[in-house]
Amino acid sequence: MFILYFLIFFSACVAAGATGGMFPPGQWYRDLRKPSWTPPNWLFPVAWTTLYVCMSWAGARAAVAGDASLALALWGLQIAINTLWTPVFFGLRRLRAGMVVLSALWVAVAATMLALWYVDTWAGVLFVPYLVWVSVAAALNWSVLQLNPETANNPPPIEI
Repeated sequence: MFILYFLIFFSACVAAGATGGMFPPGQWYRDLRKPSWTPPNWLFPVAWTTLYVCMSWAGARAAVAGDASLALALWGLQIAINTLWTPVFFGLRRLRAGMVVLSALWVAVAATMLALWYVDTWAGVLFVPYLVWVSVAAALNWSVLQLNPETANNPPPIEI
């Protein structure tokens, strides 16, 4: 049963991750000023694949643990918010709205991590790297916002 739960959670993660293919960064993003500590492009798919496996494993552990209603509800909330960021930031090119989504995601991930920890310590531990990565993403989003006030005030048109 654990593997079935893992595959269900992983399917939710794959759906969230698919937005990266639907809304690729594109030239407008490459043209933005970014901080010197911006991770290299190759790291993003590696990090997200690893995180999605950890998130799915954590969700499956909680699903078989019992008394995990809150943790599982929060897991659903965080993956829903996770799914929003790419279309908002890369699709709509809204730097400020992306920051709002990331702020909500950080809170949802932190709450999920704590709720998972309560149900199953290892499930909570598996969410720690995700919270770290979302923290880095939020700092990067904030830095890009600060370094590109003209784009934040006047988002470029979307090519269709």
